[in-house]
Amino acid sequence: MGRKIIVFGNEKGGSGKSTAAVQVAIGLLRQGHSVATLDLDARQGTLSRYMKHRAEHGDLPMPRQAAILPSPLDSQKDAAEADRWALDSALNDLHDVDYVIADTPGNHTGLSRLAHAKADTLVTPINDSFVDFDMLARVDPKTRKVLGPSVYSEMVWDRRKERAMARGAPIDWIVLRNRLGFSESHNKREVGEALDELARRIGFRTAPGFGERVIFRELFLSGLTLFDLGSKAGGPPLAMSHVAGRHEARTLIDAILAGPPLRSVARAAS
Repeated sequence: MGRKIIVFGNEKGGSGKSTAAVQVAIGLLRQGHSVATLDLDARQGTLSRYMKHRAEHGDLPMPRQAAILPSPLDSQKDAAEADRWALDSALNDLHDVDYVIADTPGNHTGLSRLAHAKADTLVTPINDSFVDFDMLARVDPKTRKVLGPSVYSEMVWDRRKERAMARGAPIDWIVLRNRLGFSESHNKREVGEALDELARRIGFRTAPGFGERVIFRELFLSGLTLFDLGSKAGGPPLAMSHVAGRHEARTLIDAILAGPPLRSVARAAS
């Protein structure tokens, strides 16, 4: 198996990219894979700080780590070239791992666009509301029907076309419904229906994300993940909600590793 690059991307902050990236990285490590994390939001540095807290334990499995800051050059062309060189250099240094898990900023940057083009799998977490859905598509406010792709979807579509023109493998795009409430609601059904419609139109697949669990926020300062609870690492006792959260993380990893159905690959490449 060759190296796979898994990019967590969404141009809206607060969608849970870093949380999902950490859980997937450590889950893959616990499965015996070699993993590296690549923090492309190094100015905010959530992923890097999470790993710093984790390293303080001294006895936990650790991925290799790298981080990149956007180029400070004034010239847009020179900055783009510097960003491209920095990303290529970092990925070359991480050529011998099974998986690179990249976390991107919650806004539109040249470095983020470059990373999206490198993705074998793109995971886009969105909070379960039409506020976040607006990054993917425009919706008729009265009928809730999808009118067309929005800015982020158009950016991903452009990166997919670049890959196709370069005869690269299609980008497997997964949209992750994140921070789901545990009660059924009219809004929840409407968001789900809109996502299903948009998935058919622009060629992504959906996966269930993480429920709204306090444990994800509590684990940050300890550097632990749901895959560490119950081990000798310490942290809160393992509760039923933690077991359910771990199952959610494993389900996401399984979805990533399974890859898209063959018909989705053909549609994404067309």
